[in-house]
Amino acid sequence: MTTYLAPVRDMHFVINELADLRAVAALPGYEEVTPDLTAAVLEEAAKFAGEVLAPLNKLGDERGASWTKDGVVAAEGFGAAYRQFVDNGWNALSGDPEHGGQGLPNVLAAAAVEMWNSANMAFALCPLLTAGAMEAIKAHASSELKNRYLPRLVSGDWTGTMNLTEPQAGSDLSSIRTRTVPEGDHYRIHGQKIFITWGDHDMADNVVHLVLARLPDAPEGTRGISLFVVPKFLVNADGSLGVRNDVHCTSIEHKLGIHASPTCVMTFGDKEGAIGYLVGKANHGLAHMFTMMNEARQKIGLQGLGIAERAYQAARDYAKERIQGRSTGQKSGDRVTIIHHPDVRRMLLTMKSQIEAMRAFGYVLAADIDFAERHADSAERRHRQARVDLLTPVLKGWCTELGVEIASLGVQVHGGMGFIEETGACQYLRDSRIAPIYEGTTGIQAGDLVGRKLAIDSGRAIRTLVDEMRKAEADLSAVGSNELGIIREHLTEAVDALEQATGWMLQTIGRDPDVALAASVSYMMLTGYVCGGWQMARAGLAAKAKSGSDSDEAFRRAKIATAQFYAEQILPKTIALARIIRSGASTGATLQTEEF
Repeated sequence: MTTYLAPVRDMHFVINELADLRAVAALPGYEEVTPDLTAAVLEEAAKFAGEVLAPLNKLGDERGASWTKDGVVAAEGFGAAYRQFVDNGWNALSGDPEHGGQGLPNVLAAAAVEMWNSANMAFALCPLLTAGAMEAIKAHASSELKNRYLPRLVSGDWTGTMNLTEPQAGSDLSSIRTRTVPEGDHYRIHGQKIFITWGDHDMADNVVHLVLARLPDAPEGTRGISLFVVPKFLVNADGSLGVRNDVHCTSIEHKLGIHASPTCVMTFGDKEGAIGYLVGKANHGLAHMFTMMNEARQKIGLQGLGIAERAYQAARDYAKERIQGRSTGQKSGDRVTIIHHPDVRRMLLTMKSQIEAMRAFGYVLAADIDFAERHADSAERRHRQARVDLLTPVLKGWCTELGVEIASLGVQVHGGMGFIEETGACQYLRDSRIAPIYEGTTGIQAGDLVGRKLAIDSGRAIRTLVDEMRKAEADLSAVGSNELGIIREHLTEAVDALEQATGWMLQTIGRDPDVALAASVSYMMLTGYVCGGWQMARAGLAAKAKSGSDSDEAFRRAKIATAQFYAEQILPKTIALARIIRSGASTGATLQTEEF
């Protein structure tokens, strides 16, 4: 199996040249974020991912987590790795300094999230959910709850979970039945939740569940849902752990992939009732939970990037080693490694170019979060937040769909050996398949983009985005380079397609929502491809601007070539998608249910 090596050089390039580290470092609280600090964090994270997490990936896949009557036991080696993760401060990387975090920018944390998921996606899910729990508690809980739980969650001594789904309520949270009754300063909770990632384990001293439930007088539907903190072990006034709460994992699922990440069925209140504490306002729980959900969706988008990168590395290394056939352009007729074959190069460049587009898109959006949280100008904060709100469902949906596609291409590059578990290519495909499903399926992300984010401001945020893309077109024209001219030509066509599709969507969503929603996934994918093309164009510009200046000339030459490949081979998909969108998937409505 391929040894994972984080693409630190490209991460540096994207953070500095595209996400504008200098501007991020000028934000209040980030003054100490220098290029040297960034380089040190990336290098150490790459070392931890490659040397500690990656070697456990296949072992975790083969053996998985296991359920016992006393609780879930993590896969072999995971507990020790998690302790190293916590002791080295990785869990606290972007945590609030008020509660013991390092307070580093989201854009730097995004690179770390990519590395953890590339190295070991099953492991990475545990701190990913903890980060979401921290955000929800920080944003909505009382000072007492923040002080009780945040320091231990930030450090990673305790982990967090998200408890939404129930057997009868998949994505339809209006039908959840978990109930709760007040009792003094706390509540007693009864119910069952399913598909709870890392819902129980033995890697940390406590597991802090964020649980959606209904109060006795709650109205029907999503307006009657409240959010509660429910710890595995109750916490004493001095912060020490008390007695075991009435919450238990009653089974774990047997899954296609991520075997080392326990997916738990959680039972609350099997006896006297699980003790929980209200977070925020009663009956506002779904809105509060969306703070955690949006945090998770951003990181799941980066997860799609991470697993794609791992699949690409395996395919690239195999292609450089596997000798088969002869090169058509080689006179000697000697057998060659398969990377010399045109179709293998096509597949590898398809993988590489889209990964670099995903990375640029994801990191730049993470920087937008930093600006939205800390910029001194309130108008700029609102502008950046509107961008984050608009593009988070695109990041989650587009990057996870591409993660599956790229992992599948990785199997294809391996040929027959890709279908054999020993190469590892199978695992990346199996692991990647969950990402377009959990934290809201691709269809849910697309519906959110079209039905809420696009409509809420009548398209103002996306028009602003298109204006910025048009500026990149002008910058490409001004350089006078043949390669950049080709990129500009294809980018212009893609932005035109996005603009036309957006106009159709805005006209249609109010008049006939079902028609618009039928085309929403195509619209989301189109938006993703164009955002990726925009960032690849910016990358080409940045690489061209520094050509011949230092020893990184080979890297910059490859960056421009990869950006050109993306423009020529990937961006034309947007023209077809725009045509599909304008059809509104109309034929899908013509079949009667029994005709399917």
